[in-house]
Amino acid sequence: MNELKKGEFFGHHYKKSTFKDILITDTEYTHDRVDWHYHENPYFTYLLQGKLYEANKKEDYYLAPGSLLFHNWQDAHHNIKAPEYTRGFHVELNANWFEKHELSTKALEGSLHLKNPMLKKLLNTIFWETKIADKHSQISIDSLLLEIMTTMKHHNLIVACKKPKWVDNLNDLLLETTIDYSLTELAKLLGIHPVHLSREFHKYFGLTFGKYIRHLKLNKAVLLMTTKKYSLTEICYSCGFYDQSHFINTFKAIYHTTPSKFLNQIS
Repeated sequence: MNELKKGEFFGHHYKKSTFKDILITDTEYTHDRVDWHYHENPYFTYLLQGKLYEANKKEDYYLAPGSLLFHNWQDAHHNIKAPEYTRGFHVELNANWFEKHELSTKALEGSLHLKNPMLKKLLNTIFWETKIADKHSQISIDSLLLEIMTTMKHHNLIVACKKPKWVDNLNDLLLETTIDYSLTELAKLLGIHPVHLSREFHKYFGLTFGKYIRHLKLNKAVLLMTTKKYSLTEICYSCGFYDQSHFINTFKAIYHTTPSKFLNQIS
């Protein structure tokens, strides 16, 4: 089976950003099929554009733009690419990074399909940092990755506990719909009381209901920005914001910059 060394992915690399113990690549996938292989180091794959089918020894995934995976080292998998432009963003960590921060990868065996919108927001910020690439980027990216690992650990604890059925039902509903449901409407669909939903939401999702929805919308907005096909006005309304002022203020609250500055930087 083919082992890929540090920084090796099947495709054309637009940019490789090297930081201490971290290698980040922005890659266009060019292979229709990739046979079974594994990577030397653990890494995240964040699909920016296109579609992929990926399978490992336990699961398989149909990945759309915005899909996020974590692959542990020596996790064997194979891929099939749809016949369209496909672009992925990878954050690769070597053993020294985990040792330096006193972290273990044992609890992160195999491949993990990560759906938490907060994790995707953190990957978006890392993506932005690679475009800035100044003297502060190393510490910023380290901090963002530590926050990602903490969030993943919290998620694993939630998965390990016994969750009520409505949690998974709600998660699927929020990830798949473009409808702006109110708390009362969601509670009715789930068959629970709105007060109970409001009180328990943070426990299982790690964010308040409002923040969770805002992250979902902004993650979609960032993905649309990476395509360079849409104006900010088009992105604003397609992501469910009332108007441009609402979009700008929400974006600034999460990313601490305006959508136009963010777009200019990643372009």
